[in-house]
Amino acid sequence: MTSLHGQHAVVTGGGRGIGAAIASALAAEGAKLTLIGRNQAQLQDQAAMLGTAQAIRCDVTNEGNVGAAFAEARQTFGPIAVLVNNAGAAESAPLVRTSLELFRRLLDVNLIGTFLCSRAALPDMLEAGFGRIVNVASIAGVKGAAYVSAYCAAKHGVIGLTRALALETATRGITVNAVCPSYTDTEMARRAISNIVEKTGRSAAEAEAELVRMNPQGRLIRPEEVAATVLWLCAPGTDAITGQAIALAGGEVM
Repeated sequence: MTSLHGQHAVVTGGGRGIGAAIASALAAEGAKLTLIGRNQAQLQDQAAMLGTAQAIRCDVTNEGNVGAAFAEARQTFGPIAVLVNNAGAAESAPLVRTSLELFRRLLDVNLIGTFLCSRAALPDMLEAGFGRIVNVASIAGVKGAAYVSAYCAAKHGVIGLTRALALETATRGITVNAVCPSYTDTEMARRAISNIVEKTGRSAAEAEAELVRMNPQGRLIRPEEVAATVLWLCAPGTDAITGQAIALAGGEVM
């Protein structure tokens, strides 16, 4: 029997990139997976590869959507023991060209979505006296980053929420942590590289070098590395680890 055998894990943004890697890692340890996100076809394709898994379309910024999605998830797999808040988005712009709409949109998907999903899953964990919440933040949540003020503010907020909820649940058998990867080899990073190429005329290789220059290892993080850290935080033996923001950044912050 594997360490997460039979436990119901919900992964938001689980259809691709880091979320898909996390879902695969949890499934390999025996968890029953609910994948939540906006692209139903993508979620269903991923769920089909995982075995005991279901896909539920949901906009994590919409309170009603979240409530309905978590209720549907429970109907199939029962109470939720693990929640990975991975759904997120990033856009870049100098602050003077950052519209209020852009700022609110990134707060909504990165921070409000994390709040709504955590609130929806928490009653099951409190009743069971056990739970694991892992929030996928960013290295931009623990240090400043130019030209991504909205994203940086949202991810700093995710870490603040993580720490507050960790203290609320510290005596209830629940841990709440954040993982903070630097640029990761996903579609989001590829879009950032394309954006640099378009705006500066640099080559793709030069643009990627710009992204990784702050990482002492000089590379993009792999989604599987993030997934392995999330899996570790959800596994037995990590009960004392809560309220932490764990950087996966090759030594960029210490």
